[in-house]
Amino acid sequence: MAHQVAGYSAMAKTYHWIVAILVFIMVPMGLVMTDLGPGALQNTLYFYHKSIGILLFLLVVLRLLQHWITPAPPPPASLSPALRIVSRSVHGLLYLVLIVNPILGWIGLSLYGAPIPFFGLFDLPSLVPQDRPNAEGILDFHATVGVVFAWLIVLHVLGAFYHWLIAKDGIIERMTTAPYQKPKN
Repeated sequence: MAHQVAGYSAMAKTYHWIVAILVFIMVPMGLVMTDLGPGALQNTLYFYHKSIGILLFLLVVLRLLQHWITPAPPPPASLSPALRIVSRSVHGLLYLVLIVNPILGWIGLSLYGAPIPFFGLFDLPSLVPQDRPNAEGILDFHATVGVVFAWLIVLHVLGAFYHWLIAKDGIIERMTTAPYQKPKN
């Protein structure tokens, strides 16, 4: 059955899909680079992991500002209260990780004394004085949050497939083809 739903703004959709593509590059890269031995490939993956992490952080901050200016459309009436809670929780945790984990990486690398390049254009300044013994704990926590993030992505994608293929309730169109509708105050 076709459902008429209000979509997100074109800008919100653009941010969503750019962030999604970068995340689908970033997460596997982060998982692989830590298992490689030292060498050119590992160094290249670390370089791009840091650069993409900075870019993701900036895009998510812009997305949150844009969300404040252009609020999300109202959820469809067909969405059950339980699914609304699950949806809000998963989305909230995704945003939290997309903000917190790059900062953890930045702090960890600052403690380690490693450069934090942005695609070779410039390096981010160190946030804290070098302290290698504490760097390991922060970077381990950064990696753990990355694994949690991967599971949140799995939940998000499974939810999208559920709405698209099983419920067929129009939810997937909110982030694809449905026109934007500003929420009523």
